[in-house]
Amino acid sequence: MLGYRHAFHAGNFADVFKHALLVQICLALRLKDKPFCVIDTHAGAGLYDLESESALKNREFDGGIGRLWEAPAGPELGAYLDLVRTLNPDGRLRWYPGSPHLARALLRPGDGLILCERHPADHQDLRAEFVGDPQAAVHFRDGYEAPTALMPPPQRRGLVLMDPSFEMPGEYARLTAALKTIQRRWAGAVVAIWYPIIEREPSLGFLSRLQGLGIPAILCAELGVLPYRGPMGLHGSGMVIVNPPWGLEAVLGRLLPALLDRLRVAGPGETRLEWLVPAP
Repeated sequence: MLGYRHAFHAGNFADVFKHALLVQICLALRLKDKPFCVIDTHAGAGLYDLESESALKNREFDGGIGRLWEAPAGPELGAYLDLVRTLNPDGRLRWYPGSPHLARALLRPGDGLILCERHPADHQDLRAEFVGDPQAAVHFRDGYEAPTALMPPPQRRGLVLMDPSFEMPGEYARLTAALKTIQRRWAGAVVAIWYPIIEREPSLGFLSRLQGLGIPAILCAELGVLPYRGPMGLHGSGMVIVNPPWGLEAVLGRLLPALLDRLRVAGPGETRLEWLVPAP
């Protein structure tokens, strides 16, 4: 896990999917006056230079944010793209925000941000990004410790974003255990769990296990830009959203086709939006 550096993948199609959904969840949380907190368990470096050697090695951003950059945003992607464009005021795509930066941009006074990162270099960059920010707390720790150590936050409302690297075995089991702990300690939280679709069976097994946990209101959203049964590689990604805010399903119903239209690589691609467990 400590060998993983997100800088090589920043701005790729999976990032665009994850971050566009994150923005919509935060916007939905803003609809209520009461403060909220975003806890990002695998925060990364916070901000990425797409002209760095790491990003240019495979240019994964060309198939992600690069496909959206010059085209009109449209209502579904406008909020997300506006935040990316704010970092690039000269109109040239160079800087790409990670989830901590996007979440911070959507906080109001009184809202909070808690960030966990265990890679020493990424943690150092993340801390520098938020130094002196009274609304952001940066922790050098394993994100899977966050449910026990950091929840619930003072705001009592909020979002837990979990998106590990999936380079270590047993990641799905750790996510399932973490979700159980979150339910015990902060049952009212929105929980968003991102997962890759490389081989189809592991993610389907994970979704099936979540259905058996007895947790209500679990929504599943997926974006496949390549056929799922094709050669080995990242074919798509998904996000499980536990306790989604009211109205989010309708927003995602418009957002996912817009993403598919811009990001699909081969064939028609596919999206999925369904309740694994219905809301009560």
